[in-house]
Amino acid sequence: MKRKRHNDDDKEEEDRLSDLSDCVLLRILSLLNTKQAVQTCILSTRWKYLWKHLSNLKLHSSYFDTMDGFTEFAAQILSLRGHSTSLYSLKFYSDSMVQPHLIQRILKYVVSHDVQRFQLNLLYSIEHIPSCIFSCHTLTSLMLYVRHSDATILFPDSLNLPALTKLSLWNFVFPIKKDGLAEPFSTLKKLNNLTIRSCQVLHAQNLCISSITLVHLKIQTHKKNYGEVELYTPSLSTFAYAGIPFEKLCGSHLRSIKHVIIDAYMYVNNAEPPSNLLSWLKEFTEITSLTVTLTTLEVLSLVPNLLKVNFHSLRNLETLQVKKKGVSSGLSTTPMLARFSRLPMYYQDDVAKFRDEIFKEGSLSIPDKIVSFLLQNSPSAKVHKIY
Repeated sequence: MKRKRHNDDDKEEEDRLSDLSDCVLLRILSLLNTKQAVQTCILSTRWKYLWKHLSNLKLHSSYFDTMDGFTEFAAQILSLRGHSTSLYSLKFYSDSMVQPHLIQRILKYVVSHDVQRFQLNLLYSIEHIPSCIFSCHTLTSLMLYVRHSDATILFPDSLNLPALTKLSLWNFVFPIKKDGLAEPFSTLKKLNNLTIRSCQVLHAQNLCISSITLVHLKIQTHKKNYGEVELYTPSLSTFAYAGIPFEKLCGSHLRSIKHVIIDAYMYVNNAEPPSNLLSWLKEFTEITSLTVTLTTLEVLSLVPNLLKVNFHSLRNLETLQVKKKGVSSGLSTTPMLARFSRLPMYYQDDVAKFRDEIFKEGSLSIPDKIVSFLLQNSPSAKVHKIY
């Protein structure tokens, strides 16, 4: 039977939306944040309890006038949702401080209800993440973002996440084991995708990433967070990096990497020459695609006598993409070369002369000489310049 409703002219119209199946309506509700989804309960008796069967929850503080209102709403959702429906994913986002007991309750709920995907996104600093989340056997995706410059959350010594395939971390400190190594991910036997942003190792020691299943790795830094990054990842296919290239890369399986994305930049007070970036490119011997930003090419141009360097890598390169914008694009309205006026004197003159040849002051043009340098061993590679 088709449901009817009356318009202002007293004519009957079909309520086509309510006539859809519960599966379709729940799919529509899942596209909304949870507050909006709950508000649909006033539409009709058909919608009154529909939100309780959502398998995806999005709890976002920005939709509330006060944090007390958000806290009460989140607690009520956990109490009132239908437990007969399994919860597949939960996203919790707060741009202001909430009571620690709410975070504790959210994480315990995730563990006790066999959630598979969980994202915690906080714009304030907290002392620690409740340990229960690091022993959830059903999680396949875990994203823990503490996006505050003062946050330094100690990562646990051990993980018990047997189903985890995707892990993203922001502002964590990796501890050093008794053997002097920081090897935080070795127990994740199914890990496929790893992202670490603004994380560091205690005392800036080496970070060891050891995984036979890891395929995609992304690292983002803005200071010297590690001495070296050691990769023991025989299945690694994609490596992405954004930040200041302080770290050295080493490992026994870098030849497995086929796709590289680099968005590098430097600050005016960087005292060391950017030789690490060139060393990385020398290590990526088997890659088929390379994506770099304009600032990456500018950093590379600071290597003394770059065009005279014996460069034997990138022989299998098929595509080179050059982007004018990346993570560093928001740091300055002018090219990053304007930040290099205080480089060490022992190579400043040579670099300045080379830069004058390939860059115009204040220009955003892509330097053809640097591009040619990268393509010298793969002259048939396709070049895509993205403006």
